[in-house]
Amino acid sequence: MTDKIKTETDNTTKQYLPFEEEVAAIDQQIEDLKQQDQSLQGQNAQQIRALQVRQTELLKQIYSNLTPWQTVQVARHPQRPLLGDYLNLMFKDVRQLHGDRCFGDDPAIVTALGQIGHQKVMIIGQNKGKDIKEKVACNFGCPNPEGYRKALAKMKFAEKYNLPIVALIDTPGAYPGIGAEERGQAQAIAVNLMEMSRLRTPVVCVIIGEGGSGGALGIGVGDKVAILEHSYYSVISPEGCAAILWHDGTQAPVAAEALKLTGKDLLKLKLVDSIIPEPLGGAHRNIHDTVYTVEQFITKTLAQLKRIDLDKLVNDRYEKLRNIGTNCTTQEIVSQDTTKTRPEIPERLSIKAQLDKVIPEETKL
Repeated sequence: MTDKIKTETDNTTKQYLPFEEEVAAIDQQIEDLKQQDQSLQGQNAQQIRALQVRQTELLKQIYSNLTPWQTVQVARHPQRPLLGDYLNLMFKDVRQLHGDRCFGDDPAIVTALGQIGHQKVMIIGQNKGKDIKEKVACNFGCPNPEGYRKALAKMKFAEKYNLPIVALIDTPGAYPGIGAEERGQAQAIAVNLMEMSRLRTPVVCVIIGEGGSGGALGIGVGDKVAILEHSYYSVISPEGCAAILWHDGTQAPVAAEALKLTGKDLLKLKLVDSIIPEPLGGAHRNIHDTVYTVEQFITKTLAQLKRIDLDKLVNDRYEKLRNIGTNCTTQEIVSQDTTKTRPEIPERLSIKAQLDKVIPEETKL
């Protein structure tokens, strides 16, 4: 592979999320005991094993009861496996393809030919970057219009040569810059939605981290859509939702609850077809097991899809896209406690205050 995507970070120190303080403390105790006694059968061995058992129990307790906001934090973990890890560990004979034949090559979307198991596939993935230089180059995983046009061109290529498509989704959203809007960001995503719905080849989509807004949808129309257990998929980020509704980004945890963005909620709403389990403590604690589980899901799913008649496959995919949202208003999904947790809009942002700004008191009749 001529174009290497970074898969290792210079800093291998474990990083912990705010709700993992007790886990961090246990890790530190284990590390201190290991430093005192290098032998696995030494005097500290029994104490180390007891701490490891305690840590496992604690991780089970924490990760089986994550709130939606905590799920978002896990999906954004800096050590979570990214596209580069999947390209290097899951696919063989990867050959990247570049350019949209119109404007340029967007590094935030990677397109490549590769092989998974015994199946040759077209890989479409969103790249966030590992280090600061790479993150800046690909806009922290926020694609430009040329990225979506590049993806569509390569998907058409895959259709021509009967290659299944594997899309790995991991983006906070499409790039919101002026240049992106000038070059037709919304149209590029809309065209992808239309064209992907009628591609005459199997399409499998997996949300491996963040699945934000139209940025995720632009490569997210598939016959099977799966999500990793601690990833999220949402029409907008929790911070963006809170800023729009309450003009207060600190209400992101409340917004995350209302958005129903976790795998369990999405499966209930029929917005995804499967939840791929993650290792204990999240994908960032065991990258190789995570990649292996995703690989098993993709190979099994592709084998099933290849047995379905193409006309039926395309019709089912189109109907599935058209039916998005039809299950979102059922009584069992709507929370009965939303009114209790909904933040109040500050007086300065109320409708009356906004009208007073537009229509001064002296001009009112």
